[in-house]
Amino acid sequence: MSSEAGSVHVAILGLGYVGCVSAACLAQLGYSVTGIDRDENKVTNVLNGIAPFFEPGLEPLVRENVASGRLRASTSINAIQDADIALVCVGTPSEKNGNLGLDQLRRVVQEIAGTLGNREKPLVLAIRSTVFPGTCEEIVLPLLEGRPLVSVVSNPEFLREGVAVKDFMEPSLVVVGGDDSGAVRRVAALYAPLHVPPCLVSLRTAEMIKYACNAFHAVKISFANEIGALSARLNIDPGEVMATLCEDTKLNISSAYLKPGFAFGGSCLPKDLRALTYRANRLDLRLPLLDSALPSNQQHLQRAIEALLDLPARRLGVIGLAFKENTDDLRESPVVSLLEQLIGKGRQVRIFDPHIQLDAIYGSNRNFILQQIPHIGRLLDNSPDQLLDWCDHVVIAQKMGPDLTLQVAHSGLPVTDLVSSLLSYIGAPVPASAR
Repeated sequence: MSSEAGSVHVAILGLGYVGCVSAACLAQLGYSVTGIDRDENKVTNVLNGIAPFFEPGLEPLVRENVASGRLRASTSINAIQDADIALVCVGTPSEKNGNLGLDQLRRVVQEIAGTLGNREKPLVLAIRSTVFPGTCEEIVLPLLEGRPLVSVVSNPEFLREGVAVKDFMEPSLVVVGGDDSGAVRRVAALYAPLHVPPCLVSLRTAEMIKYACNAFHAVKISFANEIGALSARLNIDPGEVMATLCEDTKLNISSAYLKPGFAFGGSCLPKDLRALTYRANRLDLRLPLLDSALPSNQQHLQRAIEALLDLPARRLGVIGLAFKENTDDLRESPVVSLLEQLIGKGRQVRIFDPHIQLDAIYGSNRNFILQQIPHIGRLLDNSPDQLLDWCDHVVIAQKMGPDLTLQVAHSGLPVTDLVSSLLSYIGAPVPASAR
């Protein structure tokens, strides 16, 4: 414990699973912590050194830090007065329609705002509750009425019930987001004793990261269960399949493929997904997650097509025709589908792909492209210079090498990059009713 930590007073709003674990662990790190909750039973339990609920390892921390004076608890919101940082850890339960219930968040922020009249020192308000992106900007900040002494950041939690204390003290991810860099750094510094480099991001990014993590966890569980169900139906050991899959830390258990970009294609992924779901259906086995992969991919492709159709440009120069870079494989390339629709809608299109020479491809590869776009030969340019001289808008449909990237940048033409920033082109304002 550092003396510097002891000089920082942290208030925790809400003594549920997240709040009480955060309070006890921060006190254990040496901070002066006050837990605030309107539930008298929770507050009384904490003051008596008792955890308000069962969580392995939590009660000894509560008992030790209450005894040391580092951890206190109160039912009064006025206990926030001396705090330097306040972590909001109230519940955001689901409503019947699936939307988040933000009543507790609104109430506690309004109560905090009511204490600010006589405040003389800065307060960093960190929203630790899980909230949808935009909540801090659209709900929290307006309730604070632009108080100059208060900064708002997002500090999502990544605690699993049953191992929450261990997750806090040995975190795999620390995220703090906000527009006030000083406030962001102050909250990130709370976790410095844990020796995990924090990810400092924007306010909305921090809010979204929490959802991305939980959605990914849910998808992984569902994927393992569906592969397990199909394996078992085929008299294959599901554990052996998934354990072996996890041995590949280059592609399977890694950051590979986890980057927003263009739709997938090629001769393997679409074919194998179709075969897998076909065989499952023959076995009367429904695999909704795997069944949805190809429709999801098609929807992503359609978003890209619609974004390009909305462009005011007359002549679109497309870089990339194969399903990915450094190959001449055109089979089930999403670019081919994209071109078909653009041409069908009357757009003028030309294409450059450094690895596509129509005369050099043959067999199923050649048959595929000629069946889809019989006049493809008339649309292919032999050099990027030809393409860039002709078009008035560049569409990047596969990763480019450094030389081509530089050439496109120097052309001065507007660019839509489907590979690395598709979402920036297809994002639309979200109506307030959907928030």
